[in-house]
Amino acid sequence: MSPDAYCQEKAAKSGSSFYYSFLFLPPERRRAITALYAFCREVDDTVDDCTDVSVARNKLMWWRKEVGAMLNGSPTHPVTRALQPHMAPFALDGKHLLAIVDGMEMDLDQTRYLDYPGLQRYCWHVAGVVGILSASIFGFTRPETLQYAEKLGLAFQLTNIIRDVGEDARKGRIYLPVNELQQFNVTAADILNARHSENFEKLMRFQVQRAQKVYDEAFALLPKADRRAQRPGLMMAAIYRTLLAEIERDGYHVLNQRISLTPIRKLWLAWKTYVCG
Repeated sequence: MSPDAYCQEKAAKSGSSFYYSFLFLPPERRRAITALYAFCREVDDTVDDCTDVSVARNKLMWWRKEVGAMLNGSPTHPVTRALQPHMAPFALDGKHLLAIVDGMEMDLDQTRYLDYPGLQRYCWHVAGVVGILSASIFGFTRPETLQYAEKLGLAFQLTNIIRDVGEDARKGRIYLPVNELQQFNVTAADILNARHSENFEKLMRFQVQRAQKVYDEAFALLPKADRRAQRPGLMMAAIYRTLLAEIERDGYHVLNQRISLTPIRKLWLAWKTYVCG
């Protein structure tokens, strides 16, 4: 299997909303973004699939060395072999790839965040820099576009956190800030034991409203000149904002189930945004 085929299979198997937006890109940009997405999946799986923290740390250290090898022109993994040819043409910064690895390591060190600024720092590592790298691949002419992409990455990660509250709790992680749980009289035990309540609904309504506000702030930063090139991000946003609406409609029952959109609905939303974008 070629490196590109490996990355394509990794992206397709994930069923992620991101995959549907890649389908509308020209071949070279599609190969680049698929390789970047596969890289993110590989390092994320290193943490999620490994129960031994010391083993996970060693694997992440290996990925740091592999990024260095790629930047020096000698990658060994299919993902870095697929990504390496796109680094220079799309001006991708290796420091951002290492920042993603750092974000994954944060999951080994920290399972709670005291406040929103602390959560934002985590989101920058695992999503903000991914937004910047993605915008570089999609193409841009104005520096504000990178600011838009960074904020859009934050909005995506906030959406993931809302969707995955129950799933993360079963791994012992609570990303919702501690001071916000206290504000709405929801305890960590409530989350870990999947106790849905009126207070939990109020907490989640607050989370969804903030995420929607971050999407609006991101869109306000996107220059009109770059809107067409950045349509893949707008497609992803259409899918994710629809997901947030579904979570609201379902009464924020995210502790015992994972609310999602069907593949055909994701594809329709992506196509609609592509045509109207």
